[in-house]
Amino acid sequence: MIKRNNSSNSDPVFHGNYEDKIAEIEKIIAQIESGNLELESVFDQFATAVEYLRQCETFLQQRQQQVDLLIETLSDD
Repeated sequence: MIKRNNSSNSDPVFHGNYEDKIAEIEKIIAQIESGNLELESVFDQFATAVEYLRQCETFLQQRQQQVDLLIETLSDD
């Protein structure tokens, strides 16, 4: 039996779900592009966006490994 975990909150590296992080990144990009932020805020927002992107990448890599394992398991049958 395959254990399914639908909650990304249980992942210690990934707090919140993937779609929420993508939405936050898009908001940050819009704020930076607006030109209304102080330079220091631009750097802070950029650093936040980079961290969110890293979290998303880790999440996707983990899910790809799970898919690869499932495909391998199915191929063995």
